[in-house]
Amino acid sequence: MTGRLENRVALVTGAVGGIGSAIVADFLAEGAKVIVCDIAADPVAERVAALRAEGLPVAAAAADIVDAEALNAAVGKASAELGAIDIVVANAHIGGKTTTLDKTSAESWRGDIADNVAGQFNTVATAIEGMKERRHGAIVVTGSVNGLMSLGQPAYSAAKAALLSYTRAMATEYGPYGVRANMVCPGTVETPTWAHRVARRPDILAALVRWYPLGRVGQPRDIAKAVTFLASDDAGFITGANLPVDGGLTAGNQIMARELTLEDQ
Repeated sequence: MTGRLENRVALVTGAVGGIGSAIVADFLAEGAKVIVCDIAADPVAERVAALRAEGLPVAAAAADIVDAEALNAAVGKASAELGAIDIVVANAHIGGKTTTLDKTSAESWRGDIADNVAGQFNTVATAIEGMKERRHGAIVVTGSVNGLMSLGQPAYSAAKAALLSYTRAMATEYGPYGVRANMVCPGTVETPTWAHRVARRPDILAALVRWYPLGRVGQPRDIAKAVTFLASDDAGFITGANLPVDGGLTAGNQIMARELTLEDQ
């Protein structure tokens, strides 16, 4: 533990999922107090109870990020318990179930884009005025490599692309108040959300490895470490940035390159 986030209060959404849980754990290890926010009340309560049993400073905020009123109430109550929010990690996401445009309906398109983008806007809105008043704060949005290149799930991908623009807008508008905003874009990360795909094809994660120059898919801890850095003062002169945490996936296509150059044929 380095204490990079000592006594900072952090709001983390999607906090009981694979990546969210890792972010919460890393923030706590770095000395932060964490508002554990997720849509399902029971898992949130169980997670908070377990962490409190370890003597860790956490508070529960069970709410749907799409419901601005409920989210604001839940986060406000938790903030009253832990203190004013210094860090927002907009990590929760919605949708991503439709795999192609042909399988995407007008309703699912609107839902995936509106709910994801509005949900992150609602999340930031719970804390931004306080950050501006104190002239200090850090926002980290969890995007996806899907928002940087075409990898299926078009509505979800469009939402993630929109969040990159939103992050840059926050960086430019909130920078004069001392508030930074950055995005991380994970590649394939081995989390429970892959369970339905693994059930259909048990070797799916192993099959994807060949596209990653580092020779593996990501783990939740990989994303958490990047988020912690961007949330900390170590990144104090970084804002409006997008950090792919993807094992080199978006750096280029070495498989195609080898075919073009006839190397290793």
